[in-house]
Amino acid sequence: MNAFEKPAPVEKKFFTVGVMILILLALNGIVFLAGRFLFGLGAVTNLDNQYPWGLWIGVDVAAGVALAAGGFTSAALGHIMHREEYHAVIRPALLTAMLGYTFVAMGVCIDIGRYYYIWHPLIMWNGTSALFEVGMCVMIYMSVLYIEFLPIVTERFIGRVTLPGVLRALNKPLDRFLRLLDRGLSKSMFVFIIMGVVLSTLHQSSLGTLMVIAGVKMHPLWQTPILPLLFLLSAVSVGFPMVIFESLLASRSFGLKPEMAVLSRLARIVGPLLAIYLAFKIGDMFIRETFVYLNEPTLESMMFVIELVVGVIIPLRMFLSPGVRRSPLWLFVASGLVIFGVLINRINNFIVAYTPPYATERYVPSFGEISVTVGFVALLVLVYRVCVMVFPVISKPDPNGGPARKYAIKGLPL
Repeated sequence: MNAFEKPAPVEKKFFTVGVMILILLALNGIVFLAGRFLFGLGAVTNLDNQYPWGLWIGVDVAAGVALAAGGFTSAALGHIMHREEYHAVIRPALLTAMLGYTFVAMGVCIDIGRYYYIWHPLIMWNGTSALFEVGMCVMIYMSVLYIEFLPIVTERFIGRVTLPGVLRALNKPLDRFLRLLDRGLSKSMFVFIIMGVVLSTLHQSSLGTLMVIAGVKMHPLWQTPILPLLFLLSAVSVGFPMVIFESLLASRSFGLKPEMAVLSRLARIVGPLLAIYLAFKIGDMFIRETFVYLNEPTLESMMFVIELVVGVIIPLRMFLSPGVRRSPLWLFVASGLVIFGVLINRINNFIVAYTPPYATERYVPSFGEISVTVGFVALLVLVYRVCVMVFPVISKPDPNGGPARKYAIKGLPL
C-alpha cells in the first residue's frame, strides 16, 4: 500500500454470473438446512451413535477456525509489530475472520443435536473441559472481531447519516453517537487487538487438545501429544496464504490491480512458517516411529502423504522461490495449496483418522451434509461481497493523494 491509497467501498455491480451460481449453491444448502432443523440430524446426515460428528465439525468448524487465522496473524503483524506496509491487507483479513467465525458458530449450532441449548456453556461452566475452553474463546473472540470491525462502520457513516422522513430527526444524534463511539474505540482498540491475538492462540491449540483426548480412537499417524502445537503452527502458517488467496481473488473479481508489492513481501514470511511446521511434523513422526504406517496401503497413509506433500512440501518450495512470490498466478496457486493442506489436515484429524469403538462401517458424508457445507461457503462469499461494496475494506488509489492512515482499523484520524 503506498501513501496515495486508502480503503473505500468497491463500486461494481453486485450480480454477475458467478454471484448467481453462488446464490443457487446457497439456496440448495438452505433447503437441506431447513430439513435438518425441521426433521433432525438423521434426516439430512449420515451421523449416528457410532459417528457423532462428521463433515460439519471437520470442515465447517475445525477447518473454518484455522482458515480464519488470517485475522489474528495480520493484526499481530500490522498492529503489534507495527509493520505499517501491511495495512492494506488487514481490513480484508479482519472481515474474512469475522465472517469465518460467524459461520463457524453457525456450524456448531447445526451440528449439535439440541441446538436450542447452545447457550448452556455461558452459564453451565465446566472448567475441566477442553471443549468448554474452545467454546468460550470462540465466543469472546468473535465478539472482539465485531468490535474491531466497528471503526470501519463508523468511518463509513460519520457525516453521512441521512435517514429519510420522520427518522430525519435522528440524523444528528446518531452522527454524534458514531463520533463518540469512534473516539472511544480509537483509545481502547489496542486492548481488543491484543485480546484477539491471545484468544486465537488459545482456541487454535485447544482444538488439537480435543483430538489428543480421543486417544487410541485416532490413527497413530496423527495421534501425538504435540497435536495442540501442530494445530497452532498450522493455523499460523495458513493465516498469510489465506490473506493472499483472498486478496488476489477479490482483485480478480472486482477488476482491481493486485497489491503485489504487499503480497510478495507477505509471501516471504510464509516459507519459514511452513518450514517450522514441517520440521515439527516430520520430527514427531520419526521420534514416535510412526513412519512405519506409511508402508501400509491404507486410506490413512495415502491421506497423510497427500496432506504433507501437496499441502506443505510443494507450497513450501514454491514460497521460497522469488519468481513465484512475484507472480500473481503462482502466488495464488501456492496459497491455495497451503489452504488445501490445512483443510485436508482437519478432515484427516476429525474424520479420516478417527475410528469410534465398535464402528461397523466407515462414515461417508451425505449429500445433504455436503450441500450445507458448500452452501455456507457460498453464503460467506456473498456476504463478503456485500460488505466490501458497502464498507471501506479494500484499498484503492486515492484521487486526492491523501496520506495513508497510521492504523487501518481506526475510524477518524487523530
